[in-house]
Amino acid sequence: MSRKSRERKERHEAERLAAPPSATQRTTRQSPYKMRLVIDQIRGLKVNEALAMLQFSKKHAADEITKVLKSAVANAEAKARAGGESLDVDELYVTKAIVNEGPKLKRWTPAAMGRATPMYKRTSHVEIVVDTKEGR
Repeated sequence: MSRKSRERKERHEAERLAAPPSATQRTTRQSPYKMRLVIDQIRGLKVNEALAMLQFSKKHAADEITKVLKSAVANAEAKARAGGESLDVDELYVTKAIVNEGPKLKRWTPAAMGRATPMYKRTSHVEIVVDTKEGR
């Protein structure tokens, strides 16, 4: 391994360790519009409050977002354990929660007079970042 690539690898590792813990789920089979309705409700909440809100939500998107949120909390615990730090999960907040559009699945459905019309099955990318609030 060359010196330049070794330095790049070390720099990348340092940036990864400095970044707040997060989790991403890609190509979730639900439209971004429907996912954003749910994710807007949990942005800025404590993790426990967000999980409680998602648990009692009637929307299907809440189940998928719950998985990502639990994964982000687990990543935060693993990062703290690797760094030899203590972490109180009750103090974690959802600092960033976004839903982006993923690739569309293009399908065809029958239409009148033997034609076919396109159908787009939309997918979403969900990203959640958790962190503790400073100054508390």
